[in-house]
Amino acid sequence: MRSLALALILACPLTAVLPQNNSDGPATEKAQKAYKEALEALHKRMPEEALGKFRKADKEDGGHCLACWQMMIKYGVEFRDWKTAETAAEEMLADAKGEKNVAIAHYLLGSVVLRQGMETHKDDRFARAHEELSKAIAASPRFPEAVFADGKALAHLKQDEAAKQRFEQFVKMRPSDDPDRLRALRYIQEPELARARMAPQFSLTTTDGQNFSLDDLRGKVVLIDFWATWCTPCREAVPHMREIAKKFQGQPLVILSVSLDTDEQKWEDFIAKNGMTWPQYRDGGFTGPIARLFSVEAIPHTFTIDADGVLQDEHIGDAAIEGKLKKLAARAVELQAAAKPGQ
Repeated sequence: MRSLALALILACPLTAVLPQNNSDGPATEKAQKAYKEALEALHKRMPEEALGKFRKADKEDGGHCLACWQMMIKYGVEFRDWKTAETAAEEMLADAKGEKNVAIAHYLLGSVVLRQGMETHKDDRFARAHEELSKAIAASPRFPEAVFADGKALAHLKQDEAAKQRFEQFVKMRPSDDPDRLRALRYIQEPELARARMAPQFSLTTTDGQNFSLDDLRGKVVLIDFWATWCTPCREAVPHMREIAKKFQGQPLVILSVSLDTDEQKWEDFIAKNGMTWPQYRDGGFTGPIARLFSVEAIPHTFTIDADGVLQDEHIGDAAIEGKLKKLAARAVELQAAAKPGQ
């Protein structure tokens, strides 16, 4: 089973700054063929095969394919092929022209290495990340993504005062409602949170039209339940989940059931028949965006996230989790009370 740490490191805003112009594809005929095959593999939802094809296209192009580098970085990180992702970022850096592109290339390389460090827990990776991210900021001082990432690198190196300065710098660059700004404020107060297993950012719309994202749920405990109607243990666990929903009603706890069903009507009929009145979302299978984000490969599978957005527990099967939820909900109440003016 793929490590949950992979899902957690994907929460960093790396792809947001990847160059969006994919017209800079390979120039040679062989490379173009491999690149086309890679795109076809993506269309067929075969990203791991596509990664190999993008790598081949870049090689056939003599290591000068910008579009290939973008995909190699994106999917190299996703599938923990650190060598591929780092090579692509280094090639992009060597080819970069102008301060902005140089800054982006240093940021991408620093982010790849930072993510590798978060996966392998090696200080030399965090040190390398800090080095590259510092160069990105030097080339482009108003680069909030690089500032935020460098704060995390410094936090992992346990240089808390330097990390706080980066997060304070980031806070000044972002509007008050920016989710990462809110996280940075928490990191300034509690630098250890920047080293914690933060749950990946997600957003979804439930069957009744409610929009949920992790940062919208800050201050509350979140229980994410991955299941499907075709899964016998999942069906058997429904009464337990219904009992939890009833028991914690009115408390700062949100249950999100994420179905991997492909048959929408069958799914809707099942949740109506079984009184599953808490928020429901259909992700469409193991290749769905939320399932992939959390690296779900077996169900039933639950994730418990505390009021700070830290991932506390992960269980496969119908686990007894009420005790943990009770403690986390009580802590969420304390945090809410502390945040009220005049208290």
